[in-house]
Amino acid sequence: MSLKIYGIKNCNTVKSALNWLDENGVAYEFHDFKTKGVTAAQLKDWVAQVGWETLVNKRGTTWRKLSPEEQSKVKSASSAIALMKEKTSVIKRPVVEADGELVAVGFDPDEYAEIRKRYI
Repeated sequence: MSLKIYGIKNCNTVKSALNWLDENGVAYEFHDFKTKGVTAAQLKDWVAQVGWETLVNKRGTTWRKLSPEEQSKVKSASSAIALMKEKTSVIKRPVVEADGELVAVGFDPDEYAEIRKRYI
């Protein structure tokens, strides 16, 4: 089983998730959006699995810094994917894949414990 964590290294939520994984002996590969980016194909796949509304972090600084006009343009999967590709910081983090299947978005210790039971 392969666990892959997508996020931004200096994000507090990502740090919490990675700390939890380390403390619980869970092996993972980390993919930093800032240095490695994310492909449109990857975003399309995630949107197909959980919906674009789950992936676009409307509570984050990046979203809040968008103009009302930019925010109002995000109303479909294709417009959300374009935004997430351009501004990776707007993606809710971390995104967790187990063997290529998206299993979590964000960090919740109870959810991670379930992932650990189910996939590891």
